[in-house]
Amino acid sequence: MSSDMKQVIPVSREEEIILALRKGDERVLKTVYRQHYPQIANMVINNGGSIQEAKDIYQDTVIIFYEKLQDEAFELTCRISTFLYSVSKRLWLKQLQLKNRFTDEFHEASEAITLDWTEIGSNEDQYTAMHQALESMGEPCRTILKDFYMHSASMDEITEKFGYTNSDNAKTQKYKCLKRLKKIFFSLYKNETTE
Repeated sequence: MSSDMKQVIPVSREEEIILALRKGDERVLKTVYRQHYPQIANMVINNGGSIQEAKDIYQDTVIIFYEKLQDEAFELTCRISTFLYSVSKRLWLKQLQLKNRFTDEFHEASEAITLDWTEIGSNEDQYTAMHQALESMGEPCRTILKDFYMHSASMDEITEKFGYTNSDNAKTQKYKCLKRLKKIFFSLYKNETTE
């Protein structure tokens, strides 16, 4: 294995990556596969899936991505990581529904923030507004949301960290925080787009 395969590809080179994938460059495909797998695995495992299920979902996602790129009419309007995450999320939601294992956590997050990550990723203004919205939130909301969604903390860990009496109380607080984040985001984004 060459050291090139282990390196993280800069975002600025995404057009080159897409061109290489369209030409069937297996080395680049393997690099992309390794680079984005951890994020998808965390999402699946933290929402009721096993390591094997995470691998299966991700493999299906990469196949979908690769096949899309073979269609000359297909134009990627967001970052590769955003596309892979969005497809993986949809595949995992479908699988949970089929298995009747739709977890409260994932449903809650999807319902509270109705904006799809592909929409955020396709527009830098939206991404900036989401980041500003999260940073402008007071405590404990900012830390709860960062711990849960960015650092993959469990509800039990959050319950203990913030001293809630049980995980149901922590979930209720997280849901309220998500609603506030959504409200702040749309307020910020509306202002940015009207300026």
